[in-house]
Amino acid sequence: MTSPLGALTRKPDRATDRAALDELLDEAKVGTLSTVVDGLPWSVPMLFARDGNAILLHGSTGAGALRHVAAGAPVTFTVFAMDGLVIADTLFDHSANYRSAVVRGTLELVDDARSALEVLSDKLIPGRVTEVRETTRKELAATVVLRLPIVDGQWIAKARAGGPGIESSDWTGVVPMRTVYDEPITYSGATPPDSVLALTGRLTGP
Repeated sequence: MTSPLGALTRKPDRATDRAALDELLDEAKVGTLSTVVDGLPWSVPMLFARDGNAILLHGSTGAGALRHVAAGAPVTFTVFAMDGLVIADTLFDHSANYRSAVVRGTLELVDDARSALEVLSDKLIPGRVTEVRETTRKELAATVVLRLPIVDGQWIAKARAGGPGIESSDWTGVVPMRTVYDEPITYSGATPPDSVLALTGRLTGP
């Protein structure tokens, strides 16, 4: 059954489809996991990756709140991307172009933590998995990997695009925004690996 929480009540025309949801989840690096712990709200920003019809999260086995959500507490996972500032001729009409999503459900423990961690790593730094040693059993034992299924009726994705919603003879417009990588800062070794150079656009050749 579709929950009333699965539909927009304000500006329903900004609702987007599953393809837009997947695109946002694939682009964003950080989302906010939220639940209720001992009657109090609890939220934490987390790195994540989409793996097909699920969102993968990871953390320390010593984190009490993660054990709480792993036991079946309902959660929301929220992702937001800012695409531009919309400049109008009044403060009231200023806005922003953005994409956002809220996915609701319960988290599941992932049995194959090694593969899930490689999916997470490959999203953040594509190709890095092949450049480093294999994760040890001790490291895997200290890590909990959780999976949030993306279920129809339990997510909302919305977006705004375009310019100000009013006409004006004064200057109005949009200032686009994007995420870029600066030059890597070396702490050890001589040359950054290919995966790092690729992030910054410095990798050349095949």
